[in-house]
Amino acid sequence: MAAIVVSLASSLASTTSSSSSSLVFRKLRSTPLLGLSFAVTPLCCRRGKRMAHSLARATLGLTHPVQIDPPKISFSVKEIDVVEWKGDILAVGVTEKDMVKDENLKFQNPILKKLDSHLSGLLAEASLEEDFNGKAGQSTVLRLSGIGSKRVGLIGLGQSSSTTAAYQSLGESVAEAAKASQASNVAIVIASPEGLSAESKLRTASAIVSGTVLGTFEDNRFKSESKKSSLTSVDILGLGTGSDLEKKLKYTEDVCSGIILGKELVNSPANVLTPGVLAEEASKIASMYGDVISATILDVEQCKELKMGSYLGVAAASENPPHFIHLCYKPPSGPVKTKLALVGKGLTFDSGGYNIKTGPGCLIELMKFDMGGSAAVLGAAKALGQIKPAGVEVHFIVAACENMISGTGMRPGDIVTASNGKTIEVNNTDAEGRLTLADALVYTCNQGVEKIVDLATLTGACIVALGPSIAGVFTPSDDLAKEVMAASEVSGEKLWRMPLEESYWESMKSGVADMVNTGGRQGGAITAALFLKQFVDEKVQWMHIDMAGPVWNDKKKTATGFGISTLVEWVLKNSS
Repeated sequence: MAAIVVSLASSLASTTSSSSSSLVFRKLRSTPLLGLSFAVTPLCCRRGKRMAHSLARATLGLTHPVQIDPPKISFSVKEIDVVEWKGDILAVGVTEKDMVKDENLKFQNPILKKLDSHLSGLLAEASLEEDFNGKAGQSTVLRLSGIGSKRVGLIGLGQSSSTTAAYQSLGESVAEAAKASQASNVAIVIASPEGLSAESKLRTASAIVSGTVLGTFEDNRFKSESKKSSLTSVDILGLGTGSDLEKKLKYTEDVCSGIILGKELVNSPANVLTPGVLAEEASKIASMYGDVISATILDVEQCKELKMGSYLGVAAASENPPHFIHLCYKPPSGPVKTKLALVGKGLTFDSGGYNIKTGPGCLIELMKFDMGGSAAVLGAAKALGQIKPAGVEVHFIVAACENMISGTGMRPGDIVTASNGKTIEVNNTDAEGRLTLADALVYTCNQGVEKIVDLATLTGACIVALGPSIAGVFTPSDDLAKEVMAASEVSGEKLWRMPLEESYWESMKSGVADMVNTGGRQGGAITAALFLKQFVDEKVQWMHIDMAGPVWNDKKKTATGFGISTLVEWVLKNSS
Protein backbone atom coordinates (compact mmCIF):
# COMPACT_ATOMS: atom_id res chain seq x y z
CA MET A 1 0.00 0.00 0.00
CA ALA A 2 2.80 2.39 0.90
CA ALA A 3 4.48 1.80 -2.45
CA ILE A 4 1.32 2.63 -4.30
CA VAL A 5 0.91 5.84 -2.36
CA VAL A 6 4.47 6.98 -3.07
CA SER A 7 4.08 6.15 -6.76
CA LEU A 8 0.88 8.18 -7.06
CA ALA A 9 2.40 11.03 -5.11
CA SER A 10 5.44 11.08 -7.41
CA SER A 11 3.18 11.04 -10.46
CA LEU A 12 1.19 13.99 -9.17
CA ALA A 13 4.38 15.85 -8.30
CA SER A 14 5.66 15.47 -11.86
CA THR A 15 2.48 17.01 -13.29
CA THR A 16 2.42 20.07 -11.05
CA SER A 17 5.53 21.51 -12.74
CA SER A 18 6.60 24.66 -10.95
CA SER A 19 3.79 24.70 -8.44
CA SER A 20 5.16 25.55 -5.02
CA SER A 21 2.24 23.93 -3.20
CA SER A 22 3.43 20.86 -1.34
CA LEU A 23 1.51 17.61 -1.55
CA VAL A 24 -0.63 16.72 1.41
CA PHE A 25 -2.41 13.55 2.45
CA ARG A 26 -5.99 13.48 3.67
CA LYS A 27 -8.22 11.08 5.53
CA LEU A 28 -10.86 9.41 3.47
CA ARG A 29 -14.38 10.24 4.65
CA SER A 30 -15.12 7.83 7.45
CA THR A 31 -18.01 7.11 9.72
CA PRO A 32 -18.50 5.16 12.94
CA LEU A 33 -20.10 2.33 10.96
CA LEU A 34 -16.70 1.84 9.25
CA GLY A 35 -14.96 1.70 12.62
CA LEU A 36 -13.30 5.12 12.27
CA SER A 37 -10.60 3.54 10.10
CA PHE A 38 -8.74 5.65 7.58
CA ALA A 39 -7.02 5.05 4.27
CA VAL A 40 -4.35 7.40 2.94
CA THR A 41 -4.65 8.84 -0.54
CA PRO A 42 -2.74 11.59 -2.31
CA LEU A 43 -4.32 14.95 -2.86
CA CYS A 44 -3.19 18.16 -4.40
CA CYS A 45 -3.34 21.20 -2.20
CA ARG A 46 -6.45 21.54 -0.07
CA ARG A 47 -7.07 25.02 -1.39
CA GLY A 48 -7.30 23.70 -4.94
CA LYS A 49 -9.70 20.95 -3.83
CA ARG A 50 -11.93 23.46 -2.09
CA MET A 51 -11.91 25.74 -5.10
CA ALA A 52 -12.80 22.87 -7.44
CA HIS A 53 -15.59 21.82 -5.11
CA SER A 54 -16.83 25.42 -4.92
CA LEU A 55 -16.83 25.75 -8.70
CA ALA A 56 -18.68 22.46 -9.04
CA ARG A 57 -21.36 23.67 -6.68
CA ALA A 58 -21.56 27.02 -8.46
CA THR A 59 -22.12 25.42 -11.87
CA LEU A 60 -24.93 23.13 -10.72
CA GLY A 61 -27.65 25.02 -12.55
CA LEU A 62 -26.26 28.47 -11.68
CA THR A 63 -29.42 28.97 -9.67
CA HIS A 64 -29.65 31.72 -7.09
CA PRO A 65 -32.94 32.67 -5.44
CA VAL A 66 -34.02 36.27 -5.90
CA GLN A 67 -34.54 38.13 -2.66
CA ILE A 68 -38.26 38.92 -2.45
CA ASP A 69 -39.75 40.70 0.52
CA PRO A 70 -42.87 39.06 1.96
CA PRO A 71 -46.14 40.97 1.57
CA LYS A 72 -46.49 43.95 3.88
CA ILE A 73 -50.13 44.39 4.75
CA SER A 74 -51.48 46.70 7.43
CA PHE A 75 -54.34 45.12 9.40
CA SER A 76 -56.84 47.12 11.46
CA VAL A 77 -59.98 46.29 13.44
CA LYS A 78 -62.78 48.82 13.12
CA GLU A 79 -66.39 49.41 14.02
CA ILE A 80 -67.87 51.20 11.02
CA ASP A 81 -71.07 50.93 9.03
CA VAL A 82 -70.42 48.59 6.09
CA VAL A 83 -72.16 50.90 3.62
CA GLU A 84 -69.93 53.81 4.64
CA TRP A 85 -66.59 52.01 4.41
CA LYS A 86 -64.59 53.34 1.47
CA GLY A 87 -62.10 51.22 -0.46
CA ASP A 88 -61.63 48.76 -3.28
CA ILE A 89 -63.45 45.63 -2.05
CA LEU A 90 -65.92 45.02 0.76
CA ALA A 91 -65.79 41.23 1.29
CA VAL A 92 -68.65 39.59 3.18
CA GLY A 93 -68.23 36.10 4.61
CA VAL A 94 -71.60 34.32 4.36
CA THR A 95 -72.94 30.92 5.37
CA GLU A 96 -75.61 29.06 3.44
CA LYS A 97 -78.09 30.16 6.10
CA ASP A 98 -77.16 33.83 5.56
CA MET A 99 -78.08 33.51 1.87
CA VAL A 100 -81.68 32.41 2.55
CA LYS A 101 -84.21 34.83 1.04
CA ASP A 102 -87.87 35.55 1.80
CA GLU A 103 -90.81 35.05 -0.53
CA ASN A 104 -89.93 38.32 -2.27
CA LEU A 105 -86.39 37.05 -2.94
CA LYS A 106 -84.99 39.56 -0.45
CA PHE A 107 -82.23 38.82 2.06
CA GLN A 108 -83.24 38.16 5.65
CA ASN A 109 -79.73 38.56 7.07
CA PRO A 110 -79.44 42.11 8.51
CA ILE A 111 -76.07 43.00 6.96
CA LEU A 112 -76.92 41.60 3.53
CA LYS A 113 -80.35 43.23 3.69
CA LYS A 114 -78.79 46.61 4.44
CA LEU A 115 -76.24 46.32 1.66
CA ASP A 116 -78.87 45.19 -0.82
CA SER A 117 -81.14 48.12 -0.01
CA HIS A 118 -78.32 50.56 -0.79
CA LEU A 119 -77.57 48.65 -3.99
CA SER A 120 -81.15 48.77 -5.25
CA GLY A 121 -81.62 45.01 -4.88
CA LEU A 122 -78.80 44.22 -7.30
CA LEU A 123 -76.85 42.13 -4.75
CA ALA A 124 -79.73 39.65 -4.28
CA GLU A 125 -80.39 39.61 -8.00
CA ALA A 126 -76.74 38.97 -8.85
CA SER A 127 -76.44 36.18 -6.28
CA LEU A 128 -79.37 34.41 -7.93
CA GLU A 129 -77.92 34.85 -11.42
CA GLU A 130 -74.51 33.61 -10.23
CA ASP A 131 -76.18 30.69 -8.40
CA PHE A 132 -74.28 31.77 -5.30
CA ASN A 133 -75.68 30.14 -2.16
CA GLY A 134 -72.83 30.46 0.36
CA LYS A 135 -71.27 27.02 -0.07
CA ALA A 136 -67.67 26.64 1.01
CA GLY A 137 -65.33 27.55 -1.83
CA GLN A 138 -67.85 29.78 -3.62
CA SER A 139 -67.03 33.44 -4.21
CA THR A 140 -68.25 36.24 -6.40
CA VAL A 141 -67.04 39.83 -6.68
CA LEU A 142 -69.37 42.43 -8.16
CA ARG A 143 -68.73 46.03 -9.20
CA LEU A 144 -71.79 47.90 -7.95
CA SER A 145 -72.42 51.56 -7.15
CA GLY A 146 -74.42 52.79 -4.19
CA ILE A 147 -72.03 52.29 -1.25
CA GLY A 148 -68.54 53.49 -0.31
CA SER A 149 -66.77 50.42 -1.67
CA LYS A 150 -66.05 50.05 -5.38
CA ARG A 151 -66.78 46.32 -5.28
CA VAL A 152 -68.72 43.91 -3.09
CA GLY A 153 -67.54 40.35 -2.67
CA LEU A 154 -69.56 37.43 -1.30
CA ILE A 155 -67.39 34.60 0.08
CA GLY A 156 -69.00 31.28 0.96
CA LEU A 157 -68.28 29.79 4.40
CA GLY A 158 -70.41 26.67 4.00
CA GLN A 159 -73.07 25.43 6.38
CA SER A 160 -71.21 26.65 9.45
CA SER A 161 -68.54 29.28 9.94
CA SER A 162 -67.42 28.09 13.35
CA THR A 163 -64.12 26.52 12.30
CA THR A 164 -60.69 28.11 12.04
CA ALA A 165 -60.30 26.58 8.58
CA ALA A 166 -63.47 28.34 7.34
CA TYR A 167 -62.18 31.77 8.35
CA GLN A 168 -58.70 31.05 6.98
CA SER A 169 -60.35 30.13 3.70
CA LEU A 170 -62.23 33.44 3.82
CA GLY A 171 -58.91 35.29 4.10
CA GLU A 172 -57.41 33.28 1.24
CA SER A 173 -60.40 34.04 -0.98
CA VAL A 174 -60.11 37.74 -0.21
CA ALA A 175 -56.42 37.62 -1.14
CA GLU A 176 -57.28 35.97 -4.47
CA ALA A 177 -59.98 38.55 -5.18
CA ALA A 178 -57.56 41.36 -4.38
CA LYS A 179 -54.98 39.91 -6.78
CA ALA A 180 -57.54 39.54 -9.55
CA SER A 181 -58.77 43.14 -9.28
CA GLN A 182 -55.43 44.69 -8.23
CA ALA A 183 -57.09 46.00 -5.09
CA SER A 184 -54.93 47.83 -2.56
CA ASN A 185 -57.38 48.15 0.33
CA VAL A 186 -60.03 45.68 1.44
CA ALA A 187 -62.54 45.35 4.27
CA ILE A 188 -63.79 42.01 5.58
CA VAL A 189 -67.02 41.52 7.52
CA ILE A 190 -68.85 38.44 8.78
CA ALA A 191 -72.53 38.45 7.87
CA SER A 192 -73.53 36.84 11.19
CA PRO A 193 -71.11 37.90 13.95
CA GLU A 194 -73.78 37.78 16.65
CA GLY A 195 -73.34 34.99 19.16
CA LEU A 196 -69.54 35.02 18.88
CA SER A 197 -67.85 35.19 22.28
CA ALA A 198 -64.93 37.53 22.89
CA GLU A 199 -62.51 34.61 22.54
CA SER A 200 -64.23 33.46 19.33
CA LYS A 201 -63.88 36.94 17.87
CA LEU A 202 -60.14 36.87 18.60
CA ARG A 203 -59.78 33.50 16.88
CA THR A 204 -61.93 34.58 13.94
CA ALA A 205 -59.90 37.74 13.34
CA SER A 206 -56.67 35.77 13.67
CA ALA A 207 -57.78 33.14 11.16
CA ILE A 208 -58.85 35.81 8.66
CA VAL A 209 -55.50 37.58 8.95
CA SER A 210 -53.59 34.31 8.60
CA GLY A 211 -55.54 33.33 5.48
CA THR A 212 -55.07 36.76 3.92
CA VAL A 213 -51.31 36.94 4.53
CA LEU A 214 -50.61 33.40 3.38
CA GLY A 215 -53.04 33.71 0.47
CA THR A 216 -51.22 36.83 -0.69
CA PHE A 217 -47.77 35.27 -0.41
CA GLU A 218 -46.29 33.71 -3.55
CA ASP A 219 -42.86 32.11 -3.60
CA ASN A 220 -41.45 33.59 -6.81
CA ARG A 221 -37.77 33.48 -5.84
CA PHE A 222 -36.94 31.06 -8.64
CA LYS A 223 -39.04 32.68 -11.38
CA SER A 224 -37.54 35.07 -13.91
CA GLU A 225 -40.60 37.33 -13.63
CA SER A 226 -42.99 37.96 -10.78
CA LYS A 227 -45.69 40.43 -9.88
CA LYS A 228 -45.85 42.26 -6.59
CA SER A 229 -49.02 42.15 -4.59
CA SER A 230 -51.01 45.38 -4.65
CA LEU A 231 -52.80 44.68 -1.35
CA THR A 232 -51.53 47.03 1.36
CA SER A 233 -54.31 47.32 3.94
CA VAL A 234 -57.13 45.19 5.34
CA ASP A 235 -59.82 46.40 7.73
CA ILE A 236 -61.72 43.81 9.76
CA LEU A 237 -65.18 45.11 10.59
CA GLY A 238 -67.72 44.09 13.19
CA LEU A 239 -65.53 41.98 15.48
CA GLY A 240 -64.82 44.74 17.96
CA THR A 241 -61.76 46.84 18.71
CA GLY A 242 -59.24 47.15 21.50
CA SER A 243 -55.79 46.09 22.63
CA ASP A 244 -56.61 42.38 22.89
CA LEU A 245 -57.55 42.23 19.22
CA GLU A 246 -54.54 44.28 18.20
CA LYS A 247 -52.21 41.96 20.16
CA LYS A 248 -53.83 38.94 18.55
CA LEU A 249 -53.30 40.37 15.07
CA LYS A 250 -49.63 41.10 15.84
CA TYR A 251 -49.23 37.53 17.15
CA THR A 252 -50.79 36.16 13.95
CA GLU A 253 -48.49 38.22 11.75
CA ASP A 254 -45.48 36.87 13.68
CA VAL A 255 -46.68 33.29 13.18
CA CYS A 256 -47.26 33.95 9.48
CA SER A 257 -43.68 35.19 9.09
CA GLY A 258 -42.54 31.84 10.49
CA ILE A 259 -44.87 29.94 8.15
CA ILE A 260 -43.54 31.89 5.15
CA LEU A 261 -39.98 30.97 6.14
CA GLY A 262 -41.04 27.33 6.43
CA LYS A 263 -42.64 27.42 2.99
CA GLU A 264 -39.55 28.97 1.43
CA LEU A 265 -37.26 26.38 3.01
CA VAL A 266 -39.34 23.45 1.74
CA ASN A 267 -39.79 25.00 -1.71
CA SER A 268 -36.04 25.52 -2.13
CA PRO A 269 -34.46 22.89 -4.41
CA ALA A 270 -31.70 20.66 -3.08
CA ASN A 271 -29.06 22.29 -5.29
CA VAL A 272 -29.75 25.53 -3.40
CA LEU A 273 -30.72 24.36 0.09
CA THR A 274 -27.88 22.07 1.17
CA PRO A 275 -27.38 21.01 4.81
CA GLY A 276 -24.85 23.84 5.15
CA VAL A 277 -27.29 26.42 3.81
CA LEU A 278 -30.00 25.14 6.16
CA ALA A 279 -27.56 25.65 9.04
CA GLU A 280 -26.90 29.18 7.78
CA GLU A 281 -30.65 29.90 7.77
CA ALA A 282 -30.84 28.66 11.37
CA SER A 283 -27.92 30.89 12.34
CA LYS A 284 -29.68 33.87 10.74
CA ILE A 285 -32.65 33.32 13.04
CA ALA A 286 -30.32 33.38 16.05
CA SER A 287 -28.69 36.58 14.74
CA MET A 288 -32.04 38.30 14.16
CA TYR A 289 -33.33 37.44 17.62
CA GLY A 290 -30.06 37.29 19.50
CA ASP A 291 -31.65 38.62 22.68
CA VAL A 292 -33.55 35.34 23.13
CA ILE A 293 -32.12 32.74 20.69
CA SER A 294 -28.63 31.23 20.54
CA ALA A 295 -27.22 28.85 17.93
CA THR A 296 -24.87 25.87 18.12
CA ILE A 297 -23.91 24.16 14.85
CA LEU A 298 -21.99 20.88 15.16
CA ASP A 299 -19.74 19.66 12.35
CA VAL A 300 -18.82 16.08 11.45
CA GLU A 301 -15.96 15.81 13.93
CA GLN A 302 -18.10 17.10 16.79
CA CYS A 303 -20.83 14.63 15.88
CA LYS A 304 -18.27 11.83 15.90
CA GLU A 305 -17.21 12.88 19.39
CA LEU A 306 -20.85 12.50 20.44
CA LYS A 307 -20.88 9.04 18.79
CA MET A 308 -23.73 9.89 16.38
CA GLY A 309 -23.08 6.86 14.18
CA SER A 310 -26.68 6.50 13.06
CA TYR A 311 -26.89 10.09 11.77
CA LEU A 312 -23.42 10.10 10.23
CA GLY A 313 -24.11 6.78 8.50
CA VAL A 314 -26.90 8.43 6.50
CA ALA A 315 -24.75 11.45 5.66
CA ALA A 316 -21.69 9.44 4.59
CA ALA A 317 -22.40 9.28 0.85
CA SER A 318 -22.92 13.00 0.20
CA GLU A 319 -20.40 15.57 -1.00
CA ASN A 320 -22.30 18.08 1.14
CA PRO A 321 -21.27 17.52 4.76
CA PRO A 322 -23.89 17.19 7.50
CA HIS A 323 -24.62 20.00 9.96
CA PHE A 324 -26.26 19.33 13.31
CA ILE A 325 -28.35 22.38 14.24
CA HIS A 326 -29.27 23.38 17.79
CA LEU A 327 -31.08 26.65 18.49
CA CYS A 328 -32.12 27.50 22.04
CA TYR A 329 -34.78 30.02 23.01
CA LYS A 330 -34.68 31.53 26.51
CA PRO A 331 -37.12 34.21 27.67
CA PRO A 332 -35.74 37.76 27.99
CA SER A 333 -36.59 37.89 31.68
CA GLY A 334 -38.07 35.87 34.52
CA PRO A 335 -37.59 32.25 35.56
CA VAL A 336 -37.90 29.23 33.26
CA LYS A 337 -40.64 26.90 34.46
CA THR A 338 -40.80 24.48 31.54
CA LYS A 339 -38.22 23.13 29.09
CA LEU A 340 -39.52 21.98 25.71
CA ALA A 341 -37.92 20.69 22.53
CA LEU A 342 -38.93 20.64 18.88
CA VAL A 343 -37.02 18.16 16.71
CA GLY A 344 -37.32 18.21 12.92
CA LYS A 345 -36.17 15.75 10.29
CA GLY A 346 -33.69 17.57 8.06
CA LEU A 347 -33.01 15.54 4.89
CA THR A 348 -32.43 18.29 2.33
CA PHE A 349 -32.58 15.58 -0.32
CA ASP A 350 -33.37 11.88 -0.11
CA SER A 351 -32.40 9.71 -3.07
CA GLY A 352 -33.18 6.60 -1.06
CA GLY A 353 -29.51 5.63 -1.00
CA TYR A 354 -28.69 2.17 -2.40
CA ASN A 355 -32.39 1.34 -1.98
CA ILE A 356 -32.92 4.10 -4.51
CA LYS A 357 -36.39 5.51 -5.05
CA THR A 358 -37.72 4.16 -8.34
CA GLY A 359 -41.01 3.71 -10.13
CA PRO A 360 -44.28 5.64 -10.22
CA GLY A 361 -45.24 7.27 -6.95
CA CYS A 362 -41.73 7.19 -5.46
CA LEU A 363 -41.75 11.04 -5.45
CA ILE A 364 -37.98 11.31 -5.84
CA GLU A 365 -38.48 14.58 -7.74
CA LEU A 366 -40.12 16.03 -4.62
CA MET A 367 -37.59 14.80 -2.09
CA LYS A 368 -36.49 18.36 -1.43
CA PHE A 369 -39.48 18.37 0.95
CA ASP A 370 -37.93 15.65 3.10
CA MET A 371 -36.71 18.44 5.37
CA GLY A 372 -40.28 19.61 6.04
CA GLY A 373 -39.95 18.74 9.72
CA SER A 374 -36.90 20.97 10.08
CA ALA A 375 -38.72 23.77 8.23
CA ALA A 376 -41.55 23.54 10.77
CA VAL A 377 -39.08 23.68 13.66
CA LEU A 378 -37.13 26.65 12.27
CA GLY A 379 -40.31 28.47 11.26
CA ALA A 380 -41.55 28.08 14.82
CA ALA A 381 -38.20 29.37 16.10
CA LYS A 382 -38.52 32.52 14.00
CA ALA A 383 -42.07 33.17 15.19
CA LEU A 384 -41.19 32.58 18.84
CA GLY A 385 -38.17 34.85 18.52
CA GLN A 386 -40.63 37.67 17.78
CA ILE A 387 -43.36 36.67 20.24
CA LYS A 388 -40.93 36.07 23.14
CA PRO A 389 -43.12 33.96 25.47
CA ALA A 390 -42.26 34.02 29.17
CA GLY A 391 -41.44 31.12 31.47
CA VAL A 392 -40.48 28.57 28.81
CA GLU A 393 -37.18 27.41 27.32
CA VAL A 394 -37.35 25.82 23.88
CA HIS A 395 -34.70 23.78 22.05
CA PHE A 396 -34.90 23.47 18.26
CA ILE A 397 -32.96 20.46 16.96
CA VAL A 398 -32.24 19.42 13.37
CA ALA A 399 -29.80 16.72 12.18
CA ALA A 400 -29.36 18.07 8.64
CA CYS A 401 -27.85 15.96 5.85
CA GLU A 402 -28.48 14.36 2.46
CA ASN A 403 -29.13 10.69 1.70
CA MET A 404 -27.13 10.03 -1.46
CA ILE A 405 -25.26 7.20 -3.22
CA SER A 406 -21.48 6.79 -3.42
CA GLY A 407 -18.66 4.40 -2.59
CA THR A 408 -18.48 5.85 0.91
CA GLY A 409 -22.20 5.45 1.51
CA MET A 410 -24.17 3.27 3.87
CA ARG A 411 -25.09 -0.12 2.40
CA PRO A 412 -28.06 -2.40 3.06
CA GLY A 413 -26.95 -4.82 5.75
CA ASP A 414 -24.55 -2.41 7.43
CA ILE A 415 -24.82 -1.97 11.20
CA VAL A 416 -24.68 1.55 12.65
CA THR A 417 -24.37 2.50 16.30
CA ALA A 418 -26.45 5.35 17.69
CA SER A 419 -25.21 7.73 20.38
CA ASN A 420 -27.08 5.85 23.13
CA GLY A 421 -25.13 2.70 22.24
CA LYS A 422 -27.97 0.87 20.50
CA THR A 423 -27.07 -0.92 17.27
CA ILE A 424 -29.18 -0.83 14.12
CA GLU A 425 -29.03 -3.20 11.17
CA VAL A 426 -29.83 -1.14 8.09
CA ASN A 427 -32.11 -3.33 6.03
CA ASN A 428 -33.30 -0.39 3.93
CA THR A 429 -31.26 2.74 3.23
CA ASP A 430 -34.46 4.54 2.26
CA ALA A 431 -35.67 4.39 5.87
CA GLU A 432 -33.02 6.98 6.67
CA GLY A 433 -34.98 9.73 8.41
CA ARG A 434 -35.47 7.67 11.54
CA LEU A 435 -31.72 7.02 11.67
CA THR A 436 -30.98 10.74 11.78
CA LEU A 437 -33.77 11.34 14.29
CA ALA A 438 -32.43 8.60 16.55
CA ASP A 439 -29.28 10.57 17.37
CA ALA A 440 -31.21 13.85 17.37
CA LEU A 441 -33.61 12.50 20.02
CA VAL A 442 -30.78 11.17 22.21
CA TYR A 443 -29.06 14.56 22.01
CA THR A 444 -32.31 16.35 22.81
CA CYS A 445 -33.01 14.24 25.90
CA ASN A 446 -29.54 15.17 27.15
CA GLN A 447 -30.57 18.84 27.17
CA GLY A 448 -32.76 18.23 30.20
CA VAL A 449 -36.08 18.91 28.47
CA GLU A 450 -39.41 17.72 29.87
CA LYS A 451 -41.37 17.40 26.62
CA ILE A 452 -40.35 16.67 23.03
CA VAL A 453 -42.35 16.95 19.82
CA ASP A 454 -40.61 15.65 16.72
CA LEU A 455 -41.90 16.26 13.20
CA ALA A 456 -40.90 14.30 10.13
CA THR A 457 -41.94 13.44 6.60
CA LEU A 458 -41.27 9.90 7.73
CA THR A 459 -43.44 7.33 5.94
CA GLY A 460 -45.53 6.86 2.84
CA ALA A 461 -47.58 4.52 5.02
CA CYS A 462 -48.97 7.51 6.91
CA ILE A 463 -50.10 9.10 3.64
CA VAL A 464 -51.85 5.86 2.70
CA ALA A 465 -53.56 5.77 6.09
CA LEU A 466 -54.58 9.43 6.48
CA GLY A 467 -54.35 11.00 3.03
CA PRO A 468 -52.61 14.20 1.97
CA SER A 469 -53.99 16.70 4.50
CA ILE A 470 -53.83 14.96 7.89
CA ALA A 471 -50.71 14.26 9.96
CA GLY A 472 -50.41 11.20 12.17
CA VAL A 473 -49.66 11.67 15.86
CA PHE A 474 -47.92 9.00 17.94
CA THR A 475 -47.30 9.33 21.68
CA PRO A 476 -47.50 7.19 24.82
CA SER A 477 -48.53 10.32 26.78
CA ASP A 478 -52.25 11.13 26.94
CA ASP A 479 -51.48 14.50 28.55
CA LEU A 480 -49.14 15.54 25.75
CA ALA A 481 -51.63 14.32 23.17
CA LYS A 482 -54.33 16.55 24.70
CA GLU A 483 -52.01 19.57 24.70
CA VAL A 484 -50.93 19.29 21.08
CA MET A 485 -54.37 18.32 19.78
CA ALA A 486 -55.84 21.37 21.53
CA ALA A 487 -53.18 23.56 19.89
CA SER A 488 -54.04 22.10 16.47
CA GLU A 489 -57.72 22.94 16.96
CA VAL A 490 -56.72 26.58 17.43
CA SER A 491 -54.36 26.55 14.44
CA GLY A 492 -56.75 24.71 12.15
CA GLU A 493 -54.14 22.09 11.22
CA LYS A 494 -55.40 18.51 11.08
CA LEU A 495 -53.87 15.87 13.35
CA TRP A 496 -55.07 12.33 14.08
CA ARG A 497 -53.77 10.23 16.94
CA MET A 498 -52.51 6.81 15.86
CA PRO A 499 -51.81 3.75 18.02
CA LEU A 500 -48.36 2.80 19.28
CA GLU A 501 -48.97 -0.94 19.08
CA GLU A 502 -46.07 -2.49 21.01
CA SER A 503 -46.66 -5.99 19.60
CA TYR A 504 -45.60 -4.66 16.17
CA TRP A 505 -42.06 -4.26 17.51
CA GLU A 506 -41.48 -7.96 16.80
CA SER A 507 -41.03 -7.09 13.11
CA MET A 508 -38.22 -4.67 14.03
CA LYS A 509 -35.95 -7.21 15.71
CA SER A 510 -32.61 -8.15 14.16
CA GLY A 511 -30.66 -11.38 14.43
CA VAL A 512 -27.32 -9.54 14.57
CA ALA A 513 -28.09 -6.12 16.06
CA ASP A 514 -30.48 -4.56 18.56
CA MET A 515 -32.98 -3.75 15.83
CA VAL A 516 -33.50 -3.25 12.12
CA ASN A 517 -34.47 0.15 10.78
CA THR A 518 -37.67 -0.91 9.04
CA GLY A 519 -40.26 -3.66 9.41
CA GLY A 520 -42.72 -5.01 6.90
CA ARG A 521 -45.21 -3.03 4.81
CA GLN A 522 -48.04 -3.46 7.29
CA GLY A 523 -48.29 -0.76 9.94
CA GLY A 524 -45.24 1.03 8.56
CA ALA A 525 -46.00 4.37 10.22
CA ILE A 526 -46.49 2.64 13.58
CA THR A 527 -43.24 0.65 13.45
CA ALA A 528 -41.38 3.83 12.44
CA ALA A 529 -42.73 5.58 15.55
CA LEU A 530 -41.83 2.57 17.70
CA PHE A 531 -38.29 2.78 16.33
CA LEU A 532 -37.99 6.43 17.41
CA LYS A 533 -39.31 5.55 20.85
CA GLN A 534 -36.15 3.47 21.47
CA PHE A 535 -34.12 6.68 21.58
CA VAL A 536 -36.25 8.71 23.98
CA ASP A 537 -35.69 8.80 27.74
CA GLU A 538 -38.66 7.24 29.51
CA LYS A 539 -38.85 10.25 31.85
CA VAL A 540 -39.46 12.60 28.93
CA GLN A 541 -42.92 13.12 27.44
CA TRP A 542 -42.55 12.57 23.71
CA MET A 543 -44.68 12.88 20.59
CA HIS A 544 -43.91 12.00 16.99
CA ILE A 545 -45.81 13.74 14.19
CA ASP A 546 -45.62 12.10 10.76
CA MET A 547 -46.36 14.97 8.38
CA ALA A 548 -45.49 13.22 5.10
CA GLY A 549 -48.94 14.03 3.69
CA PRO A 550 -49.66 17.66 4.60
CA VAL A 551 -46.13 19.01 4.01
CA TRP A 552 -46.95 19.59 0.33
CA ASN A 553 -49.96 20.86 -1.62
CA ASP A 554 -49.91 18.82 -4.81
CA LYS A 555 -52.68 20.86 -6.43
CA LYS A 556 -50.84 24.17 -5.96
CA LYS A 557 -47.42 22.48 -6.32
CA THR A 558 -46.02 24.25 -3.29
CA ALA A 559 -45.16 23.79 0.36
CA THR A 560 -47.85 24.33 2.99
CA GLY A 561 -45.85 25.47 6.02
CA PHE A 562 -47.60 22.72 7.98
CA GLY A 563 -46.95 22.36 11.70
CA ILE A 564 -45.58 25.81 12.52
CA SER A 565 -48.82 27.36 13.76
CA THR A 566 -49.58 24.34 15.96
CA LEU A 567 -46.06 24.27 17.43
CA VAL A 568 -46.14 27.96 18.33
CA GLU A 569 -49.58 27.62 19.90
CA TRP A 570 -48.39 24.61 21.93
CA VAL A 571 -45.32 26.46 23.22
CA LEU A 572 -47.46 29.41 24.27
CA LYS A 573 -49.83 27.11 26.15
CA ASN A 574 -46.79 25.90 28.10
CA SER A 575 -45.53 29.41 28.86
CA SER A 576 -46.44 31.19 32.07
